[in-house]
Amino acid sequence: MTKDGEVIELIDLPDAGEEIRKIDGILSPGFINCHCHLELSHLQNQIPEHTGLIKFVNQVVQKRDFPEEVILQAISDADAEMTRNGIVAVGDICNSLHTIPQKQKSRIYYHNFIEAIGFDPANADKNFDVYKNIYQQFLGSFPSNQTSITPHAPYSISEPLWEKIVQFNGSNLFSIHNQETIEENLLFENKSGGFIEMFRQMGLDLNNYIASGKSSLQTYLSKFLPHQQVLLIHNVYSDKSDIEYAEQLPNSFFWCLCANANKYIGGMLPNMNHFIEAECKMVLGTDSLASNHQLCIWDEINTIRKKYKEVPLATLLNWATMNGAKALKIEKQFGSFEKGKKPGLVQIQNSIAEKINI
Repeated sequence: MTKDGEVIELIDLPDAGEEIRKIDGILSPGFINCHCHLELSHLQNQIPEHTGLIKFVNQVVQKRDFPEEVILQAISDADAEMTRNGIVAVGDICNSLHTIPQKQKSRIYYHNFIEAIGFDPANADKNFDVYKNIYQQFLGSFPSNQTSITPHAPYSISEPLWEKIVQFNGSNLFSIHNQETIEENLLFENKSGGFIEMFRQMGLDLNNYIASGKSSLQTYLSKFLPHQQVLLIHNVYSDKSDIEYAEQLPNSFFWCLCANANKYIGGMLPNMNHFIEAECKMVLGTDSLASNHQLCIWDEINTIRKKYKEVPLATLLNWATMNGAKALKIEKQFGSFEKGKKPGLVQIQNSIAEKINI
């Protein structure tokens, strides 16, 4: 590797000469964190564990307003933490402009998912204009292939807002919170569950809402255009029928696991066997410091290994590297040790993973 991290050549040991630096443990390309909310870093330790998703979301809304200097410092600290932990690229959810200054000087590659929210069809134009404005301001610092307007979750997007999002020109890369709670499926299956009361408290009119009689995923997933690539985030309540439904669609789907956040919020992990049996394209994320004690992909791997001991470490490392790079459409630079790439370098030793400087 050169000093700036470019792979010059892969050489067999007998041909490597005498100037060899021996490193203990495993050498891995840099990790890809496919799901994070960097702008929520100031909420670390502010929300109790095991609240369930609906209460968690309500507390994020109630507590996210801090002095700007506190927010910006927490973003800087979180970016530095991810760098130390060997993360070289991040799919980051953005509801504000707070992360732009740090991302401009960061060593990490960021794809910015501008997250649209709006359940009321009457406000679709107004809602979309808000997120389009944020998108345009991100384009002042990042190219269009690093920035997308994306739906927050199926329960928070009206039909006309869906249409505006998927038709909007951009990177054709999307991210969506999927089946993180059983309440989401209940809403779509029979118009029941905790979201009904939450919407009523928000003053939203549900009289015209008609349940599809199908799971959340099987209700909304075909709304993406066939050529669009989608990261499905969390997937705690995705079952075999959901996976089979997704796999028969023409899109490229990546299933992102955020194991520590799932434990933090709801105390439950997805059923990994469903995804492995279906040979799904799996990737890993940390979610935010509001729902996690650290931003560390290696820690996510260890959490999965404790529950699913049968999954080979090599498979999990592939999810954390090459699969993650493909999910963010950056495999030409990241994800593997190949000539001309700058994938980063991580040493894994004694249950610790740390970035190595060349």
